[in-house]
Amino acid sequence: MEDRSNELGASDPEPSDYANRNPSPPPSEDGTPAGDSIGSTVYSKHWFFSTLTKLIEAVTRKEERKDKEGEEAPAELDEDMENDICKVWDMSMNEEVSLFLKEFNAPEIFLGVINKSKSNRLTEICVGILANMSCFQETCTAISDNENLGELLLLLLADPDPPTLLETCRLLLTCLSQADVASSWLERIRKHSSVRENLCFIMSSSTNVDLLVKVGELVDKIFDMDEDLMTDWIEAGSPEPQTPVTDIEEDKAPALEMVSCLLEAAKQLRYESTEGLDVYMHVLQLLTTVDAGLQAIVRSPDRGRSAWEFLYELISRDLCQPDDPPLIVQEQKTILSSVFAVMSIIFASQADQEYRKIEKNFFLIDSLLRVLENLGACHTTRSDKCRRRGSDEPPGASDEDLHLQILKDVCCEFLSNVLSELTKESILEGIKQGHINEHKCRRALADLLPLYAAYVKSFMGILSEADRPLADTLTEQIPALRDQ
Repeated sequence: MEDRSNELGASDPEPSDYANRNPSPPPSEDGTPAGDSIGSTVYSKHWFFSTLTKLIEAVTRKEERKDKEGEEAPAELDEDMENDICKVWDMSMNEEVSLFLKEFNAPEIFLGVINKSKSNRLTEICVGILANMSCFQETCTAISDNENLGELLLLLLADPDPPTLLETCRLLLTCLSQADVASSWLERIRKHSSVRENLCFIMSSSTNVDLLVKVGELVDKIFDMDEDLMTDWIEAGSPEPQTPVTDIEEDKAPALEMVSCLLEAAKQLRYESTEGLDVYMHVLQLLTTVDAGLQAIVRSPDRGRSAWEFLYELISRDLCQPDDPPLIVQEQKTILSSVFAVMSIIFASQADQEYRKIEKNFFLIDSLLRVLENLGACHTTRSDKCRRRGSDEPPGASDEDLHLQILKDVCCEFLSNVLSELTKESILEGIKQGHINEHKCRRALADLLPLYAAYVKSFMGILSEADRPLADTLTEQIPALRDQ
């Protein structure tokens, strides 16, 4: 694949450009013939006919000029034409307008325009109109059923123009969200290995925040819908060492490795988009739900270390810090769940790796306990509010409470694994450094009991050897420990 790193980076437009670039739709004109309006709107059918006809003619003239004169037609889009087609882009968010465009065979028209276009801006606008139209079931079906258009849209993922890539990803994501056509798009994607390579290239090289976020959402959607496809994409970048390489394969660039690409995009978004970082952490967590994904992370010590160190940085510097209010866990609940879930799996899978030894990660215990303590404070606050308003809704009934419960479960499982690694020497060191004390132990054991009773019993046995008075105090304060 050719190097496009510069084209996806320095020249990327600012995020604000996407919100402000399109002019508002034109007001209705006096004297419009009766019956010319599109449905209940004030938009003129004649104006649409005229605009799309002029667009076809303009693109065709440029193509003919190239054929006759042997010269490349100018790539710039005529200003008046750009203004008019941008109005179509704006108005295509109206369902009646989208249905009218479908009846006017707009998907086929835009297919021809994109095929002939030498203008990045024109291609972007045409794909953007199709993306708007795909928001509605009937027009989405018409777009999805056009095999040639479907093929072209997947090929556009190799386009070097970031705005075009953004609109293409938006269109694909919207179509994948429509249950009636999602399977056909997944089948197309499965047949085109270039889709994986192009998305990996963007994730590993682009600095465009909006584009990276949208690509992450697209990959997340694909992986969430099709586990087999996710496995294929993981394995495509992780060939077995003993696999023989043919003469033909020697000339091909190696497939980009999925985990490395995801981490590169996440690092780019770390300080730019919490939303985007959340998406990539969820994708990374999805990878760990299949053996191929887990092996892709932990098979290589360097890759496992890279993933661990990045996630550890997020926990130690960015997420749920000591000075943050307890309610921060509500804002960060999904990203914390993903980060801790992946770290827990790496921790359990790479016990022989020096970087995850518990002596070097006492801060991890602090972080887990802090999140659990904040979760407890949030639960108390919600319960108090319910009592004050006389609500009968039980804690945990809402979607938000469900996500918070997931975070608690992840933290408890991870904490139990971490505590199981403690030795007498490491506990003594933890007590010396202030990471292990009565308050923190009481908090941890209260959360772990009774589900993780076996881990608690093991921990209490080692704690008794290291600090018998502390162990006795905890046993007196927590009745459940007396039964262990």
